[in-house]
Amino acid sequence: MNVLTLLLDAPVGAAGGGSMMWIMLIAMFVIMYFFMIRPQNKKQKEIANFRKSLQVNQSVITAGGIHGTIKEINDDYVVLEIASNVKIKIDKNSIFADASAANNQSK
Repeated sequence: MNVLTLLLDAPVGAAGGGSMMWIMLIAMFVIMYFFMIRPQNKKQKEIANFRKSLQVNQSVITAGGIHGTIKEINDDYVVLEIASNVKIKIDKNSIFADASAANNQSK
């Protein structure tokens, strides 16, 4: 028989093929965890801690881009003053950033 025929017909990696697939699958999950899942969880914890530390008279920015000053804080909502004597009630989860920190970054 031809040597080339024997090499092409031989089962390649028959003994370790299944274990190599599992190692690659696990490696892919680990890479996804460290590059996608872990940073997202860290960011969510930072946002949750920021929302817990909200104080009256603090300048904030909402998810819709409204800049305002906190006048009242309740469990589920916050009352923002967006202009003199103009107050709106918004959900606490829609507050994203501290306005003074956002202004400092843009300069």
